[in-house]
Amino acid sequence: MTAFVAAVIEQLKATSPLEGVAVLLAVAYLWLAMRQSQWCWPAALVSTLLYVWLFYDVALLSESLLNVYYMAMAVYGWWSWRQGTAGGKLPVNSRPLGWHLKVIGAGAALSLAWGHLMATHTQAAFPYLDAATSCFAVITTWMVTRKVLENWLYWIAIDGLSIWLYLQKDLAMTALLFVAYVLMAIAGYWSWRRALQLT
Repeated sequence: MTAFVAAVIEQLKATSPLEGVAVLLAVAYLWLAMRQSQWCWPAALVSTLLYVWLFYDVALLSESLLNVYYMAMAVYGWWSWRQGTAGGKLPVNSRPLGWHLKVIGAGAALSLAWGHLMATHTQAAFPYLDAATSCFAVITTWMVTRKVLENWLYWIAIDGLSIWLYLQKDLAMTALLFVAYVLMAIAGYWSWRRALQLT
């Protein structure tokens, strides 16, 4: 354990200022999203722009492409949350178990296909894990834009896997960000669940 902590400290010392800014904006995004503030989306837009470059630079190609998608979702999320519903603000909603089983099946199939493509046609590091976290993040980000309560449960799993992935690529500050993300996703779930119960 001591060696692990020492390695993380060394990686933090080597963190680039660009990664530091991306991390701060990513934390701001999640904190604002937990509070259902539409200002989470501009923070997400700039953070993901920075991460496109950071992930490309360390050969996490699926993660880099994923952040291009996140940029588009930041624009859509801003629009979606501002438009709401006919009655006003977009409410938190929940989907049935059957819907989630279909989503998980589709996400697993997409992950295997994308992972195979990345493994056979690119120099991607950890192609199947990178593909799985990316494919499920695509689906889950859409859930956030539509305020589906269970998005937070997906993020707990995705972020947990991402911590290991980023540590393997010496992105210590980003790995620590994802530790915070796991904790914030747990808090976000309970916050949105309370909001759902009040509707």
